[in-house]
Amino acid sequence: MQFSYQWLSFYRILVCAGITLIFMLNTAGKLPMSTLERMENILYDLRLRETLTNTVDPRIVIVAIDEASLAQEGHWPWPRDKIGYIVDMLFDYYGIKLLGFDMVFSERDTSSGINVLNRLAIKELHDDPQFLSALAELKPQLSYDSVFAKSLKNRPVVLGYYFSHLEERTPQVGQLPLPLTSTNALAFSSLLVTPKSYVANLPELQAVAASAGFFENPNIDQDGIYRKLPILIQYQGQIYESLSLALLRTLFKSPPIAFETSAQYGNSRLEKLHIAGITIPVDESASILLPFRGQQKSFAYVSVADVLNGTAEVAQLKDKIVIMGSTAVGLHDSRATPVNSTYPGVEVHANILSAMLDETLKSRPNHIVAIEIIELLLICLLVAFVFPRLSAAWSAVIFFTLLSGGIWGNVYCWKTLGVDTILATPIMQLFLLYGVQIFFGFFLESRKKRQLSTIFGQYIPPELVEQMSRSDEAFTLQGESRKMTVFFSDVRGFTSISETQDPQALCEIINAIFTPATHLIHESNGTIDKYIGDAIMAFWGAPMHNPQHASKAVQAALDIVKMLETLKKEFASKGWPLIDMGIGINTGTMNVGNMGSQFRIAYTVMGDAVNLGARLEGLTKQYGVKIIVSETTRAAAPEFIYRELDRVRVKGKQQPITIYEPLGIEDEANLEQSQTLNELGTALLAYRQQQWSAAYAIFRGLVGQYPDDLLYRMYLERIEFYQNSPPPTDWDGVLTHTSK
Repeated sequence: MQFSYQWLSFYRILVCAGITLIFMLNTAGKLPMSTLERMENILYDLRLRETLTNTVDPRIVIVAIDEASLAQEGHWPWPRDKIGYIVDMLFDYYGIKLLGFDMVFSERDTSSGINVLNRLAIKELHDDPQFLSALAELKPQLSYDSVFAKSLKNRPVVLGYYFSHLEERTPQVGQLPLPLTSTNALAFSSLLVTPKSYVANLPELQAVAASAGFFENPNIDQDGIYRKLPILIQYQGQIYESLSLALLRTLFKSPPIAFETSAQYGNSRLEKLHIAGITIPVDESASILLPFRGQQKSFAYVSVADVLNGTAEVAQLKDKIVIMGSTAVGLHDSRATPVNSTYPGVEVHANILSAMLDETLKSRPNHIVAIEIIELLLICLLVAFVFPRLSAAWSAVIFFTLLSGGIWGNVYCWKTLGVDTILATPIMQLFLLYGVQIFFGFFLESRKKRQLSTIFGQYIPPELVEQMSRSDEAFTLQGESRKMTVFFSDVRGFTSISETQDPQALCEIINAIFTPATHLIHESNGTIDKYIGDAIMAFWGAPMHNPQHASKAVQAALDIVKMLETLKKEFASKGWPLIDMGIGINTGTMNVGNMGSQFRIAYTVMGDAVNLGARLEGLTKQYGVKIIVSETTRAAAPEFIYRELDRVRVKGKQQPITIYEPLGIEDEANLEQSQTLNELGTALLAYRQQQWSAAYAIFRGLVGQYPDDLLYRMYLERIEFYQNSPPPTDWDGVLTHTSK
């Protein structure tokens, strides 16, 4: 099915609009997408961790019920008289400013045995006046809850409690503190969190405490991470404050709260709280983004054991805000947060109070959603209507500019403006829309490729058309002169092999050789020129320019030789004859382009440099090597190790050249190989200076080391010949080959 340009463009815009609409609905909260939410959370956590101040707040100290405290005082809970003693020590001895409890005292303490004594007074010992008199004197001391309540009286102490958000508990436990206000006059109250029940402190404790605040967090994300926390909750028509907010208000002598709201979608929504000149940004449910100064221990920690023993330094606690809570592993008061998977709950409250005092709480204003939707719309318009008018290169530049700008803008809003904005959504939208452009661009460009194939397919191989369609390079089929590298290979003894095999087996053998060899040539960016019987002709450097054409050709030849060793084992298992191959490579200036006749034309190379490459392939058998390269190829691919073979004149050329055998990558040379090449170089120098005895001795030693190497035996035969029939005085050491 074919589409016109107009229809393809219409479908492209329609797909972009559909994708953008889905993301806009998700941002507006109308179409939740869990995967996108997880991505937003991951990027939020990353941004939060990367922008931590990693400083310690000296105003707040955490008095921790840690492992050392439990080891000294026994398992939790402790008797209330001991808690009261801790309160007395903190205020009377250490002189703290404010105390908050990240715990609830909802059950009566009977650990003193007072219930047993009361029962005895009623039953067995009700008529014992001495017992009753002693009990009356001891009773105030044995009522640990009363002892604890006495320590709280007239002191700035904030108790903790929690609401239940699961099922209604009947009856509720303990006594709630006085509410902040009633919900009757607050239009935004319907959007606040509404719990089912509560677990609060004993009435006699709550009656004497300065305040109390809830410490639970119902706003846990799907991955179990604490990122937001409500600081106001409505319960049965009344509004209650969180522990951190209660601490802040108690610190400033319980000032009133001013609520700042905004109208959105026809509803009044909470935006900010104003307390004693401090502004606290919140969302519509009165939740804040949890702030963190750094990793755990962003506040000074003092063990409760040290407070009980009086061994903590007074300077550590004097005039400090103290929050008492558990950090011992066994008490399970830890939370999963963006900065740590096991973060002490008491330190979460300390971070909130610290950020409130510094007014550094990040916010996500209600109006930010409208801005984010506009952002998504602008991205859609830009990608859908501007990108198609740009080249592929400029589209990529604009894409990465938008991507980088979006990330930078998100971090700027967070660090400088203190505003949280979405990041994963616009990034994902940008990637998808860019992918749409590429996808539809394929169909639009495929027409150009088909036209290119129609025009050039009759002249050049199909794989060259594909290369040309992917490249920005300007191509021409007209003949041109380029410096390139040509490759010739020939299967040795193929004539005798063909005489012993039937035509079908012969085709299978050739295919088994040429297929992997062709793959290796293509992988090295080479172009197959033609197959000539049992020979392959290839070249590098056209139709696409490649400055490493010589290196690519040499590496391909080495890879083919390795491949042949594996192929020999396969041939042996099939009962096929053993095969070998000779390869000649030359680098030089060649003519490349369309050549042929009016009946058949091909994209090929011609010239003296090409002919020399063919001659070098023919010399491989005479020198007993698999690969021969010219001196120009060696100079153009210096990263390989070469063994000098000879200086020769090939048939049809008067200018002598030096020929080499590539052995591998230079970095892989071993000591033995280096020594052998040095010896060969010395022997060749002596040979060309007609120092026959010295050259003979070295070559004789090399033959002893490598008896199967034809090259060294060949030079021994030459030296023996020249010793008997010396060359002319003007002999230049060059061997002239008269055959191809």
